[in-house]
Amino acid sequence: MAAFDIKKLLQSVVAYGASDLHLVSRSEPQIRLDGVLKAVNLPKLTGDEIEEMCYALITEKQKQYFEEHDELDFALFLPNIGRFRANYYRALGDVGAAFRVIPIDVPSLDDLGAPQIYKKLVQREKGLILVTGPTGSGKSTTLAAMLNEINLNEHKHIVTVEDPVEFIHQNKKCVFSHRGVGEDTRSFATALKFAMRQDPDIILIGEMRDKETIEAALTAAETGHLVFGTLHTSSAPGTINRIIDVFTGDEQPQIRAMISSSLVAVIAQALLPKIDGGRVAASEILLTNHAISNLIREDKVHQIYSQMQLGQTDSGMQTQTQALLKYVQSGKISRETALQYANKADEVKKALMY
Repeated sequence: MAAFDIKKLLQSVVAYGASDLHLVSRSEPQIRLDGVLKAVNLPKLTGDEIEEMCYALITEKQKQYFEEHDELDFALFLPNIGRFRANYYRALGDVGAAFRVIPIDVPSLDDLGAPQIYKKLVQREKGLILVTGPTGSGKSTTLAAMLNEINLNEHKHIVTVEDPVEFIHQNKKCVFSHRGVGEDTRSFATALKFAMRQDPDIILIGEMRDKETIEAALTAAETGHLVFGTLHTSSAPGTINRIIDVFTGDEQPQIRAMISSSLVAVIAQALLPKIDGGRVAASEILLTNHAISNLIREDKVHQIYSQMQLGQTDSGMQTQTQALLKYVQSGKISRETALQYANKADEVKKALMY
């Protein structure tokens, strides 16, 4: 397979409606369709063929970076084909690559069938909204749809900091400054430090991966900005613990106080295969109220889950179990799928009366 074929291959990935393409030596190219990997009907690739294909897509500077670091993250736009997030790496000495398809058209919250509460959340003037979940759970898509909602309705300056930049928003009512780590700024923490001088109303942080970034995000949320961020956590209360655990023991009381006053919501989502094909997002939604703020401040995060089970209809909060049960009852997902993805499988089993 020659180098020029990579563009055709990516074109067919988009045409299939797949989310990802994997190139690994001694294997056929693989695509991910509705969350499941499938081999493409092509010959197995050698490391040299993959290297030739992958190098055809990058600049000399990127090639040099990859040869030095053995890792390369970048966004790729191919006219008339699509936009991709790409990662090159080495496996057993050979080049490997993963391409994620990024839709060029930003979806709306209605397109995603998102809970109505999301439209209320994006109207907030300040605070921290976190969308969490494992890799490939649709976090970026949910956040893009939330920013799209703001773009349609409000005049704001939105600064996004991502590694690499994924969805590119057209300025409708808002003005977007898209910043890529590595291209436009040195790091998430540096970008956040200087973002305050760029007069933002809203800041999106692609990943809250270190102490400095988390601290800067909390400070921005406290000082009158609406901040969106992501973490790789699977439950809403678990997300709060993850943030607190990044800090040392003597720093934690202050961080708990900052979270309790600035956290607006945590949406922990997973993408589940539907019975009739396609996938659906099951979301655990935690909305901070007076009781939950107190629990965070008093180091009683373990009690948050039982608070989330109360007063659902009034608040718009829901546990993951409730989201899974709704989908089983409406025939969207199977009982087996619900149990497979459940954070609390025993609770789901009991509710389904297994």
